[in-house]
Amino acid sequence: MAKNDKTNAMRKLDSMKISYKEHYYTDSGAVSGAEVAAALNEDPDKLFKTLVATGKSGSHYVFMVPVSSELDLKKAAAAVGEKSVEMLKSKDLLPLTGYVHGGCSPIGMKKFFTTVVNISAKECGTIFCSGGKIGFQIEITPEDLAKVIKFEYADLVKA
Repeated sequence: MAKNDKTNAMRKLDSMKISYKEHYYTDSGAVSGAEVAAALNEDPDKLFKTLVATGKSGSHYVFMVPVSSELDLKKAAAAVGEKSVEMLKSKDLLPLTGYVHGGCSPIGMKKFFTTVVNISAKECGTIFCSGGKIGFQIEITPEDLAKVIKFEYADLVKA
């Protein structure tokens, strides 16, 4: 995929005329969030990973937490009013969201899921999230992200 190709997430943002910056790290060999942050020369607290979980009720949820943090499943469950949540299995991600593990964007999923963003995003001028393909990141303000996907803020990370 060439840098000028658009992902579903980018097409969605373009169609809504929402500004964002594209960042690429395809040649860096970066795999983990910390490696992606280093490849982009950015603060890992500004890079958010998109995690999909299933609640006890069977509903699916999207959680966005900094790559430098770990999702607290108890806090995540409380944020969405579930008794418990567990991470979606990798093999179920593509059929459910249209995205692969490592390239899952909160923008442009096959259908919308209740989404919760870690409260720390409020303190960031811009945040980074997957652009919808491995090697692609989107930099966007939390306010602009809220125009594309409805989400709540909550404390989601392990202390």
